[in-house]
Amino acid sequence: MARGPSLKFVRGKAGVILPGMLALLAVLALQVAGVRSIDRIGLLLFDSYQRVAPRPWQDAGVRVVDIDDESIRQLGQWPWPRTDIARLTQQLSDAGAVAIAYDIVFAEPDRTSPERLAERARRDGVSPEVLDTLKSLPDHDAVLARTLSQTPTILASFLTHDGKGGQIEPKAGIAVGGAQPKVGDDFNGAVQPLPLLRDAAPGVGVVTLVPDDDGIIRRAPLVVSENGQLLPTLSVEALRVAQGAGSIIVKSSNGSGELGSGASVLSIKDGDLTVPTTDTGELWIYYTAPQPDRVVPAWKVLTGKLSPGEMQKAFEGRIVFIGTSASGLYDLKSTPIVDREMGVNVHAQAVEQMVLKKFLSRPDWGPGLERATLVILGLIMAFSLPWLGATRGAILGLVMVGGMVAGSWFAFRDGHYLISPTYPVIALTLVYLVETALTYYREERQRAYIHKAFDRYLSPELVKRIVDDPGQLELGGEEREMTVLFCDIRGFSRLSEKLTPQEIIRFLISFLTPMCDILLERKATIDKFIGDAVLAFWNAPLDDPDQFANAARAALAMTARLRAINVEMRGREASSAWPGEVSIGIGLNAGPCCVGNMGSAQRLSYSLIGDTVNLASRIEGMTKYYGLQIAIGSELKRHLPHFAIVSLDCVRVVGRETPEEIFGLLGDESLAETAGFRDFAIKHQAMLDAYRVQDWATAQTLAEAGQGNAVGYGLRKFYLLMRERITHFAANPPGADWDGVFAATEK
Repeated sequence: MARGPSLKFVRGKAGVILPGMLALLAVLALQVAGVRSIDRIGLLLFDSYQRVAPRPWQDAGVRVVDIDDESIRQLGQWPWPRTDIARLTQQLSDAGAVAIAYDIVFAEPDRTSPERLAERARRDGVSPEVLDTLKSLPDHDAVLARTLSQTPTILASFLTHDGKGGQIEPKAGIAVGGAQPKVGDDFNGAVQPLPLLRDAAPGVGVVTLVPDDDGIIRRAPLVVSENGQLLPTLSVEALRVAQGAGSIIVKSSNGSGELGSGASVLSIKDGDLTVPTTDTGELWIYYTAPQPDRVVPAWKVLTGKLSPGEMQKAFEGRIVFIGTSASGLYDLKSTPIVDREMGVNVHAQAVEQMVLKKFLSRPDWGPGLERATLVILGLIMAFSLPWLGATRGAILGLVMVGGMVAGSWFAFRDGHYLISPTYPVIALTLVYLVETALTYYREERQRAYIHKAFDRYLSPELVKRIVDDPGQLELGGEEREMTVLFCDIRGFSRLSEKLTPQEIIRFLISFLTPMCDILLERKATIDKFIGDAVLAFWNAPLDDPDQFANAARAALAMTARLRAINVEMRGREASSAWPGEVSIGIGLNAGPCCVGNMGSAQRLSYSLIGDTVNLASRIEGMTKYYGLQIAIGSELKRHLPHFAIVSLDCVRVVGRETPEEIFGLLGDESLAETAGFRDFAIKHQAMLDAYRVQDWATAQTLAEAGQGNAVGYGLRKFYLLMRERITHFAANPPGADWDGVFAATEK
């Protein structure tokens, strides 16, 4: 009968869920701790978003003057004379640039200055007149310094960890709204411009860019630290100079009552612009695709390629960054968009974002959302997978992963939020793998258990069906409509007297092996061997819609096989353990039984109990009394309408009050269809009917007439028995209340 999930089944599923939850907690712990190699996966995902949907370029008043390979070819090798730098600066200022920021550190004196050339000329023995002429010329660095003092120029400095170069003195004041925040690495050295140039320039900004572990620049610092002092970077300083602002305000998380963990940067106010940052004062760079309109080659400016009108159109009112893309100057960076990008372009794009207020944001609530997603979806996977199975669980996982990636993508595209699905995806994957592997292991153990439990008393086909679908196996006891067979060797004690113990074992093996082969072939489950007896049943643990016919055919095949074995063994008795002519009795019955794992806490066996089983055993015992090989109960006879079956007797067996009509199974459908059997069956039933109505004369006549045919159907002893009963009752009538039931006195 149908039943819900057993407690053992539910506990088995729970045993899979717990390891999955432990895997989930492990990933959650990794997320809280932060693992660089895993975090990098999220960064690579954000990179792919930027490649698919880069920031749309808008003219934010930022230009880049590029000292490219063509500029080097036309104007000579780098470094150029500082007079050329001064002329470039002056031309940009004259064209209306509001800030001119160099991503170049002028840390050494100009080697082409007249004074330095005069020193070299003196070593080479040049005439004093030439030396005097050179000395009378202006110093190139002084020329550049004078130009810097008259233009809105920002020079670059570079921070190091070598402790050299001294402390940078910022041109702008930096005010901190709150406690001093930590802004990444605290450098202790610097490469600075010449003091002459530094003092003359309106601004000095740091150009140090620290890539991620994979060498990609994703964030640009807006403020940095040298020996604990905050310094502006080139982009921030360029904005300050362009606005004519005097100071920069850094707002920390513990200022003005904002919530924060320690002192971290919330935002930077640069003139009229307020810029949100990471907690270390960095700006996530939202890159555009390469834009030719942003870049002007330096040679076009210095060679007069651009007319005054074109210069004004290109640079008026704009912040101009000057850097280099020339292959020999080593200022190329990797970005999410381009593998080899001008370093100055990072600063330029940072300014564009600050001016346009187009920011990427890794919000404070982002990690919390990621952890909540990890926990919720991980729990759903952990609890669902044992019931869904590997395939449907994988589909569920793919749907959840797809949903998370889609959510992350839309958050980037529509809100410019950086929400990483990395840890939730890892959690789902790990939970899936752990639970699937454990389920597979448990199923393999279950398969091994099933093989061990059933392969000795189930056919290979049935064992395979159970292994392929263990759900068909309901253990622990269930009620089923079943067919039961008992088989016993007649006179086994007498036969065994002729044999030694070892010969008895060999005999039983020789007998039981072919009998069991027949039973297994007919889809029987072999319950147990009781000495020389066999108990088998049908319709458990798997449903068998042909159980009744299978049982009848198995019993007929067993008797036929035994007759053949007896013939084979004649003449070999002296050299074998076969003790002469062997005969068996088989009792069959059908009805409700309780089947399942039964026994004690220490030892269980798959077996069945019930009145149907007891009656089958008693019916088998009656075969000895009636002298035939196969007897069946009335319920089984009802399910075998086409077999050659005749009624034998109504019997009240030992230990059972209700009488049972017992039938003899004489053959299959082919025998039942023969004219001889049909004629015998009609006369046989007439004899029994006369017997049961106490018509002793008719019954005796029919019994005597059918005696000869009965021998051919294995009913010789039965007919002799019936003739004795009829003779007895004719002489000693049982009375009008006689019900025709025979009360057995032996099992």
